[in-house]
Amino acid sequence: MEVCYQLPVLPLDRPVPKHVLSRRGAISFSSSSSLFGAPDPRQLSQRRGAISYDSSDQTALYIRMLARLSCGSASADSGTEKRVHRLLSFQRYLHSSRLLRGIPQQIPLHILDEDYSGQAKCMLEKVGNWNFDIFLFDKLTNGNSLITLTLHLLNQYGLVDLFQLDMVKLWRFLVLVQEDYHNDNPYHNSVHAADVTQAMYCYLQEPMLSKSLTSYDILLGLLAAATHDLDHPGVNQPFLIKTDHYLATLYRNTSVLENHHWKSAVGLLRETGLFSHLPAEDSINMERELGSLILATDISRQNDYLSRFRTHLDQDSLCLNTASHRHFVLQMALKCADICNPCRPWELSKQWSEKVTEEFFQQGDIEKKHKLTVSPLCDRETNTVGNIQIGFMTYVAEPLFGEWARFSDTRLSQTMLGHMGLNKASWAGLQQEQTTAEEAELSAAGADAGGSHSKEIPQGSREY
Repeated sequence: MEVCYQLPVLPLDRPVPKHVLSRRGAISFSSSSSLFGAPDPRQLSQRRGAISYDSSDQTALYIRMLARLSCGSASADSGTEKRVHRLLSFQRYLHSSRLLRGIPQQIPLHILDEDYSGQAKCMLEKVGNWNFDIFLFDKLTNGNSLITLTLHLLNQYGLVDLFQLDMVKLWRFLVLVQEDYHNDNPYHNSVHAADVTQAMYCYLQEPMLSKSLTSYDILLGLLAAATHDLDHPGVNQPFLIKTDHYLATLYRNTSVLENHHWKSAVGLLRETGLFSHLPAEDSINMERELGSLILATDISRQNDYLSRFRTHLDQDSLCLNTASHRHFVLQMALKCADICNPCRPWELSKQWSEKVTEEFFQQGDIEKKHKLTVSPLCDRETNTVGNIQIGFMTYVAEPLFGEWARFSDTRLSQTMLGHMGLNKASWAGLQQEQTTAEEAELSAAGADAGGSHSKEIPQGSREY
């Protein structure tokens, strides 16, 4: 028996009250499942995203999910009331539902430029600085760094007016985006998304891009940066594949996380109707190109993108007057923004390194607990932050940012390469100190053991 619990629906032409902003849309779940226990696997095999379906064709799942967003409207007398449906997994619904967890402190619905005040506003005046401290900014905005930063940048470029974006819809979209990041993830959370968005802005300001990109390109770039890791579960693709996660099945083990981030972003765009005033063809093209940018962040495809980028630079064949070439450069910019942590000043880079390594180690702990093969870099007993970061810089970051510096040879590019060199040397130094300390401890332990043994031998029994 299926029981449908319908949450309140709000007309989109009125400001969104605080108590509705945090709630989830129409969620259906079986009355035989336990809200506070693990769902019956048989039920989960027939239900994805908390939406029941009959077909066994899982590749059509998101199409069916998205179809629900445009159907089932119940018009009010004014003809403006619409039902909205969230693309939520059952697990995410349980995790985030205010009905089950109580009403926490809400984000106030400010839609005016005066939303920024005090130190946060001062920081936004220097949002283009490469040493921008996103951790401090997140504290100053009471954990709302992604909302505040993205809205500021969209306004700074004049994109809200240019694309005639409804401020209530835009605010609700950004609130839901920030809310759908898992802030219990050490690394892949809304602060990381805000950091990537800020880095993307720095790249958009570079001369090669600023004089070539259209307003449409900039809008896509900022939205892709803000949503590029939406609903990240805190584990990597190999983990999802070897545990037979439904997302791995849905996307046939290919760019699993990136496809999920993209589809989640599309779901929020359609739910909030942010681009509903645009022609349908334009809206669909925007969704497709947003996906193309987000899919480019798949680290397993790093060499493919880097090889194409290197070939363009070797042949001097990039023409930024061509839309496809501008889009490719945006892909490379987002890839750089996504993994730019080694290029930040040491105080910031070190914090990010520790956070991403802790997320790796947490996955390794889960794998050990369930007797799974521990993924590379995820065993806290055999890896350190230093050796992971040195390897990442050597084989991933340095080749990418070296080519980016060839494309955009500016002060920012040289600054990033300089920071990365210093950070790599710092991690190497810390590694050497740790190794020396461990050797000293072993030596001292050996000396103590030898001394204790000699004291046990009676003096009269020594041979001379």
